[in-house]
Amino acid sequence: MQNSRIVRSSPHLHSGDSTRMIMLDVIIALLPASVASIWLFGWQSAALIVTCIAACLASEYLSRLVLRREQTVGDLSAVVTGLLLALNLPATLPLWQAALGSAVAIVVVKQMFGGLGHNFVNPALVGRIVLMVSFPAAMNQYVVPFWMSSVDGVATATPLVQLESFDLQTLFFGTYGGAIGETCAAALLLGGVYLVVRRVIQPTIPVVFIGTVFVLSWLISGDAYEATRQILSGGLMLGAIFMATDYVTCPVTTLGKVIYALGCGGLTVLIRQGGSLPEGVSFAIVVMNILVPLIERVTYATPFGKKGGERHA
Repeated sequence: MQNSRIVRSSPHLHSGDSTRMIMLDVIIALLPASVASIWLFGWQSAALIVTCIAACLASEYLSRLVLRREQTVGDLSAVVTGLLLALNLPATLPLWQAALGSAVAIVVVKQMFGGLGHNFVNPALVGRIVLMVSFPAAMNQYVVPFWMSSVDGVATATPLVQLESFDLQTLFFGTYGGAIGETCAAALLLGGVYLVVRRVIQPTIPVVFIGTVFVLSWLISGDAYEATRQILSGGLMLGAIFMATDYVTCPVTTLGKVIYALGCGGLTVLIRQGGSLPEGVSFAIVVMNILVPLIERVTYATPFGKKGGERHA
């Protein structure tokens, strides 16, 4: 008679979700922003998206082959990295630079640290930062939607510099110049709602992150309208919903998520208001990614049976 009691190590409960299923949900959630980027900026957006995804897939395949590790291209995580990086880039960026940023994100940030689950910062964000530092002129060459103007490019440090000229409707629907995937707040919010409904992410980090930027901007400017423009502009929505919530690089505890999101929001406002870079979302998230182990050490609950000073290994 076969024993019906099976003894095995935890976890004992499983949601049934796989990495591939979660990544597919993220891709679906990013579709509205991707479609909006192509509608706003034309074929250049489509070319950037295809280039970044292809470069990420190729980089993952070749790096896993060289390192003699099991192939993980099929889990779609490289597709998500490529799509997120593309949405953080201006439409006029040369495709070879986009491919270079994709290779850095996958090979240096992800695979050299052991692959998915071992990277301590968000790969797409580091790819963007490397491109910003290496090619500042190209990364700051923004364009207005192609059907609104015949101008090919508008050189500016960031669309946030021209924030006063945009009303809330313009910011909400993304009809202004910027990175291809960050301008249309409506599309990003739609994707965020999908992820929450699908329980891919919890709303804690996006709500606290965006709320912190709103409150601090309101306190600094004394104007709620100006604070609203701050949360609808730049890369805040894209970063708060899709990159700050990355499973690997954000805390697992609820209190840790709150502290992490507060730090992201505070650093974003600090860089926007007092730094030499008008946009601070990417740098804020990366800095907080690095601090996540310390946040979890402070907020992790003491396991049953251990003394208060002892931490779970």
